[in-house]
Formats: sequence, structure tokens, C-alpha cells
Amino acid sequence: MNGFDVSVHAIRRRPGRRKPFEVRWRAAGRSRSKSFTTRKLADSYRAELVRAARMGLDFDPLTGEPTAWDVPEPVIVTWYEEAAAYAVMKWPSLAAHSRASLAEALATVTPALTRTGARNRPDQHELRTVLYRHAFNPARPADPGSPAAQVLDWAQQASLPVGCLSEPAVLRRALEALTFRLDGSRAAANTIIRKRVVLHGALGYAAEAGLLPDNPLDSFAWRVPQSSAALDPAVVASPEQVTALLDAVARTYPELIAFFGCLYYAALRPEEAVALRLADCHLPGSGWGMLRLALAAPRTAAAWTSDGTSYEQRGLKHRPDGAIRMVPIPPVLVAMLSAHHAAYGTAPDGRLFRGTRGGPLSGSLYGRAWQSARALALGPELAASGLARRPYDLRHAALSLWLNSGGDPAQIAARAGHSVAVLLTVYSHCIHGRDDLLNQQIDQVLQPSTGRGPCPSVESQRLHRPRDSTEPAVVPTLRRPPSPSAMRPWIPRPARRRPTDHADAKTDTCRHSSPDNGHLDR
Repeated sequence: MNGFDVSVHAIRRRPGRRKPFEVRWRAAGRSRSKSFTTRKLADSYRAELVRAARMGLDFDPLTGEPTAWDVPEPVIVTWYEEAAAYAVMKWPSLAAHSRASLAEALATVTPALTRTGARNRPDQHELRTVLYRHAFNPARPADPGSPAAQVLDWAQQASLPVGCLSEPAVLRRALEALTFRLDGSRAAANTIIRKRVVLHGALGYAAEAGLLPDNPLDSFAWRVPQSSAALDPAVVASPEQVTALLDAVARTYPELIAFFGCLYYAALRPEEAVALRLADCHLPGSGWGMLRLALAAPRTAAAWTSDGTSYEQRGLKHRPDGAIRMVPIPPVLVAMLSAHHAAYGTAPDGRLFRGTRGGPLSGSLYGRAWQSARALALGPELAASGLARRPYDLRHAALSLWLNSGGDPAQIAARAGHSVAVLLTVYSHCIHGRDDLLNQQIDQVLQPSTGRGPCPSVESQRLHRPRDSTEPAVVPTLRRPPSPSAMRPWIPRPARRRPTDHADAKTDTCRHSSPDNGHLDR
């Protein structure tokens, strides 16, 4: 069979067919045909065949078309497929909370990147829930044939191609979707910023795969909302209020007094106190002790952890694996921890604080204990306010107290486990006592300089004049401002030489050369 033996016939019309216009040709010893719905389409296809034959292109014996036409069509990757691949790629390196946060951001933006005219669109709440639980959680795929699988099939079919996100209108639609909650209300600034970071990472991953020429967010003019990281001073309890709260805990939940003491006297995060072991504590008989922190046990949904439990032990927050933090503790906390160990012992793995069944201390348990203590110690009015509303606010109270005591911010940040910039930004409104000192310094500068300096004041001249003096009192007068010409800088100019005769020149010469004349008159 000769792939160059090609003959193209005239178009044949077959009435009554769905595609009545048939193009016929013979290539490689076999007759071929292809039908079209309109005459123009058939003419275009036949013209391409004729041109290929005239150019001497080789025809494929299997398809009957030129072999140059066998170039595979480009694979179109949808945003849904790209977002799911990004979640799979990020899953091993993220903590449980970060996995859930990434899935939430992708589930928020994905419904906005679907075709607006797609039929059988699911309910918005159902669509986002299924995307959050199954599409972007590699550990929990939807069961085949389930309602969740049908929703995911719709999302995959209706999703826009990734290349569409290079268009400004589509990208703006995705960004605007991040700014609203499911009920239509405006999302918080921190939430918008966090979700935009996830979108930027997903688009960067698509650019790495060659699906986009570059990350379109890098050159897109969209104003990121401003967020305030400063802590509200209204939630910070005073040392007297904290003492009353801890006394209330000791009366209602005595097994938790040392736990809350770690949050206040050592400024621990709750997940750090939950993972605290006896081996990590140096508790001397007197004086200050020391805590060696290396682990944290944050609580999250079991669907996002690697081992399927609600508590996943991991390293310290915002620190590399294996990092430790040394926190000195005052004698009052040393006494609390020693008494707690003597009364309640430890869990089998050495943890100081445990739940009712021996497992990790749950947030619901110490949360109920804290609310009960607030109602008992603060009274109805303060308990209804935001003062020390959460157990985490004990850490805020501790760091505010350390800063107000005049401690070095670098040392305080090292004990707290974050940077100095974060420390001063978050607690900028909780540092008290410095305003009075600054006001005194400003007052000293603003006080009138009476009797000081080379120009004594009018009042001092009046006070130092003898009583029997007849000199009139000095009355201050308003001076006229200098003219613009007087305010110009002085510029030296060359002196003019007046014309002199020959005799004058000789006199001047003699005057310059006279040894008795040591200087010239000016």
C-alpha cells in the first residue's frame, strides 16, 4: 500500500440523514468517507484533503487521513482537577489544622470557578460541604454512587479550565468569592488573607506544571484587606482577677488548677500544656524551676490527622521539627505542678494532665471548667464581657504582665515561642504605665525656658530691675517679618575697582610694600 496514492472525490449529498453531506476519498488502496451536517463543513474538510495530497503528505493506512493530522489534542485540565492535585501534594507536609484550612479555602473558591449556565447545579451549602469533606481530603474519598460522588462529578464536569484563570474577569470572580461567607456576609480580613495565600499557592503549582504561563496573582491589581493583629486590652485580666479565677478553679476543678497555672505563669499554649510530661519539668524544692517544651498536641477533627485520632502530637508551633523551648517558671507554678503530681500522678506515657478516661485532656473539659470559674469569680457583669473569655487569654495576660514589668522583649518572645515583631504587634495596646513617663518628658520640653539661655525673657528683665529705677518697663513688640530679599542667602561678590591715575597706583604700591603697614584698611 502506498500512502501517497490519494484521490479525492466530489461531495455526495444524502437526503434524510442527520449528516447529509459526505466527503469521499481513496487513500492507501482503501475508500474512505466522512459525513458533515452542513455543506460548508464538508467543503472545508475536502479542501484540506486536497491540499494535503498536493503537498505530498503521507496518509495513514488506518485512518485514511494525513499522518500530520494525528497530533494528539491538548489535554484540558480543569480547576477542580488542579485543586485536588494541589491538596494531595500538600497533604503530607501540613499539620491537621493547616490541612483543614487549605481544604476550606479551596472549597470556597471552587464553586466560583464553574460554568454559570451549568444545569442541575447542587445547593451552594451542599456543594461546599462535599468539596471540603471529600474533594480536598485525600484520606476520605467519596463512596462510588453516593450523593457526594454525584456532586463531585457535577463539579468536575462544570469546572472551568485552569487556563481561564489568566483572564482578569475570571480571576477577580475567584478573589471576590474569598471575601464572603456562605450566608453572604463579609468574611474577616484574616480569613480573606489566609484563603488568598492558599489560592496563590495553587496557582503557583499550576504554573510549575505548565498549565499557566505564570502565577496571575503576582501581577493582578487586587487590594488585599488590612487586618489588625493587635490584641484587645479588654480581654486581658489583671493579676488580681487571674488570682480570683484560679482560686475558683481550685474550688470547682482542683485537678485543673495546675493546667491553668501553666497557661498563666509560663505563658504556654493550651496544646503545649496538654502534651506536657513530668520528664519535661524541673521542679526544685525552692526557687524557680524550668520547663523543656518539645511537643504540642493540638486538637482537631480526626478526618484531618494522619493517624485518625483527634490529637496529633507534633512539634512546637511555627518551629522546625526537633526544636525545643526552655521556659523558666516561678515558685508558685513549681508548687502547683509538684502538688498536682503528688495528688493525681501521671498518664502511662508520662503526661501530667489527662482526660476522664486517661486520654489527652480535651478542650471541652477544660473549657467547661473555665466558664464555670469565670461565672464564680467575675460575677454576672464581667462574665458576660470578653474579659478572659477563653483559657488562651491567660497566655495573653501573662505576656502583657511580662511586658509591663519592663522585661527584655527578646527574652519574653523567646519564652513565648514567637518573634519579637509578633510580640510587639499583638500586645502593642496592652503595655501600660509608659504613657505617664512619655507625658512627663514632653512636659519638660514644652515648659517655657524662663531666665535660661543667652536671651533672657521679658519677665526676667522686669524682675531684675531695681524698684527705684526710672527706666521704663520693657514692653514686647511684634517684629515685622523680614522681607524676601533679606531672607536670601548671602552670596559673595567681587569688589569693584575704582579707576585711579598713575600717581594713586604708585601710592597704593608703596602702601602695600611699606613694612610699617601691617594691614590694609577695608
